[in-house]
Amino acid sequence: MAHSSTMEKLGSPAPDFNLKNWNPLLQQESYQLDSFKNHRSLLVAFFCNHCPYVVHIRESFVHFANEYEPKGLGVVAISSNDIEAYPDDRPEKMSEDARNYSYSFPYLFDETQEVAKAYRAACTPDFFLYDENRKLVYRGQYDSSRPKNTNLVTGEDLKNAVDALILGNSIPENQIPSMGCNIKWKSGMETDYFAG
Repeated sequence: MAHSSTMEKLGSPAPDFNLKNWNPLLQQESYQLDSFKNHRSLLVAFFCNHCPYVVHIRESFVHFANEYEPKGLGVVAISSNDIEAYPDDRPEKMSEDARNYSYSFPYLFDETQEVAKAYRAACTPDFFLYDENRKLVYRGQYDSSRPKNTNLVTGEDLKNAVDALILGNSIPENQIPSMGCNIKWKSGMETDYFAG
């Protein structure tokens, strides 16, 4: 059953994090919010390896990151799934995916799931775009494509938001929630905090 974004309040500050990087193509061992201080904007994407919704957009998202990182967008992917229940999402597999699909961005593992909780992430993929002051300006879908529809994977919705941010234009507040697999919470981690 598909889940959608909680649609966190626009203007919310980006929660800090300090997580180990499992992308072997990058030398930095861990990343914090401050690691992206030289980027004018920041995209935090909650990802995982096995989710068909992530797999569906993965190749396109890699191209998206390659296109927008030189324009000043920091990109970070975070996996928060319970790896005991979903071993395909364990860090070693994260490293394989990062290498196999040439991730240009850090791929971080949120073992305690506290970062996902702080961001109010609900599904994979779930996108959170922040401006230069690290205030939330977009949370929503990558585009209208889904694994079981015929829409092309374009990244249109996210690209439009990033383009507007780069150009200093206002981003519409009417945003369509992202949809995907629910984050695989450990026992006791999922609460009604994530509802609605």
